[in-house]
Amino acid sequence: MHSYLNHIMLAYIGFIPFLLCVALTLMVGSSSAVIDAFSYYSLGVLAFLAGTLWRPGEQSQQRAVVAILVIIPFPLLALVSQVILLTYLAVAYWLVLVFERSAKTWQETHQDYQKMRFTLTSVVFVSHLFMIAQAVELAS
Repeated sequence: MHSYLNHIMLAYIGFIPFLLCVALTLMVGSSSAVIDAFSYYSLGVLAFLAGTLWRPGEQSQQRAVVAILVIIPFPLLALVSQVILLTYLAVAYWLVLVFERSAKTWQETHQDYQKMRFTLTSVVFVSHLFMIAQAVELAS
């Protein structure tokens, strides 16, 4: 049980940089550097989440590949615009959660973890919406 609680605590601690970036833009205004930091941190977390779903041997090879495909467009989207990139990242968090929920092992996962994943995905999504608004403000 102790290990389980540590995983839950670490998941919430991982959300702190998202909050710090949002708070920083509230204090000092829109900043391309803060939006970039938020985006790159978001990509790192998203890549980690997608990577934890990539379990070759436990699932079909097709499903293992699909689990990580969500992060592949990032380098190209980063060249387009901050708004498109942040929008993609916001949606990708939901895609990873939907993919995780569709796995056979989801039913065996503790309900507290399931609730935490939904809650954190929701809050991360809202923080992305806030940063999208900041990127739109900077672009105009």
